[in-house]
Amino acid sequence: MRFLPIAFCALAALTALPAVGQPVEKMAWLAGCWQGHFGEPGTVEQWLAPAGGTMLGMSRTIKQGKTAEYEFMHIRQLPEGVLAFVPQPNGRPPTVFRLLRLGESDALFENPEHDFPQRIHYARPAESRLVASIEGMRNGTMRRVEFAFSRVSCDAQAAGPGNK
Repeated sequence: MRFLPIAFCALAALTALPAVGQPVEKMAWLAGCWQGHFGEPGTVEQWLAPAGGTMLGMSRTIKQGKTAEYEFMHIRQLPEGVLAFVPQPNGRPPTVFRLLRLGESDALFENPEHDFPQRIHYARPAESRLVASIEGMRNGTMRRVEFAFSRVSCDAQAAGPGNK
């Protein structure tokens, strides 16, 4: 069991596709509604299916009954043919993270010039599970933060925890 994460990473590396020339449709595995396990009910991330050359996403983190953080995101192909993940956390200006590696159900994006994080990774280890992580140097120390999600019905999320 100890070797399962190593085997998963090795398999992902073997099946990873080159970063250039990948259409956004290769990210379709990310589409759907995902309930976060790191906040209160209502903590979600939702991704629309690929269409028109983009995937649109949004997230919301609830703490003490209030929205503590939110983020608008999109994935699109840059003019040079590389996919990019472009987040806008809490209304800040967008930051471009270029695709470094794309597998069957995982993607690694990087922006070495960004303060923190420099890498953003999405992996779907099972149909009903999603793990997102951010990592990079912060104040001279390597830091990694992981966010675990479970797939939920988008209709259930539309109702919200207090709107049923």
